[in-house]
Amino acid sequence: MAFELVKLGYDYTALEPHIDARTMEIHHTKHHAGYTTKLNGAVEGTDLEGKTIEDILSGVSGHSTAVRNNGGGYYNHNLYWDVIAPGGAKAPEGELLDAINDSFGSVKNFQEAFVQAAVTRFGSGWAWLVLQKNKLAVSSTPNQDNPLMDVAEVQGTPILGIDVWEHAYYLNYQNRRPDYVNAFWDLINWDEVARRFKG
Repeated sequence: MAFELVKLGYDYTALEPHIDARTMEIHHTKHHAGYTTKLNGAVEGTDLEGKTIEDILSGVSGHSTAVRNNGGGYYNHNLYWDVIAPGGAKAPEGELLDAINDSFGSVKNFQEAFVQAAVTRFGSGWAWLVLQKNKLAVSSTPNQDNPLMDVAEVQGTPILGIDVWEHAYYLNYQNRRPDYVNAFWDLINWDEVARRFKG
């Protein structure tokens, strides 16, 4: 079965003023759609056809650059749309909050580490909150790489991610990536992050 572009469960206007509708529409219908189409083209007729995206990414070092870039772009955006979906808790709670405190000392320390990873990622890429067994870590990856990949410096299961490619924020923020990263805290659906944390 071919990979399909996910339908958002909310309108493109739903994240305003933090992310404008035009950015959302272009990001979803052009960028994410493009990764999806190119991923399908890259796996068609290969032994990757029919595999889950997670299985493909876990052994990505053995696949083509097209599979790595487009598979990462497909997976990363699926996660991104879910963790910024409107609604849900506005702060970490329960077991997730305990894990953040255990891993970083406090929510504030975690936020500082996450912001640092996002704003210092040179060029295009992502910053992540990653689950590694029972511990959490913050990392960043270039391009469309992610922690599921066997090529990632920090490996694990991503449970929160921010897209710091310019297409994610440039219409609203231009070159002010830190402003976009700081606005991201008002968008996070912590219920979705907690769901991913519990697996």
